[in-house]
Amino acid sequence: QVQLIESGGGLVQAGDSLRLSCAASGRTFNNYAMGWFRQAPGKEREFVAGISWSGGGTNYADSVKGRFTISRDNAKNTVYLQMNSLKPDDTAVYYCAQRTARFGSWSRYPTDYASWGQGTQVTVSS
Repeated sequence: QVQLIESGGGLVQAGDSLRLSCAASGRTFNNYAMGWFRQAPGKEREFVAGISWSGGGTNYADSVKGRFTISRDNAKNTVYLQMNSLKPDDTAVYYCAQRTARFGSWSRYPTDYASWGQGTQVTVSS
């Protein structure tokens, strides 16, 4: 059974940085693309960033491009989301997710992900 555990969220001020981590277990980590999504109150869950199984390909939502960086350390079974220049609009619960298919690329669609973490809250004050 896959387990994804996020950490690193918190309360910060606009302009600050945070790094989220997601530790995975249960499947061969380096066989699966990973993604970060977020959900703000009253809004649908949205794609933030994705990374291919090898780490060679990444993709970002337009709203975070140039500010956020996704990376993975396959030796540590961990995916990261470095968030810089945070804005109040970035306030949300952030979730990491693992793709259903082996050796697939990143995807913007939540339905393409089989496993999800419990989420970590990020709050950015103005």
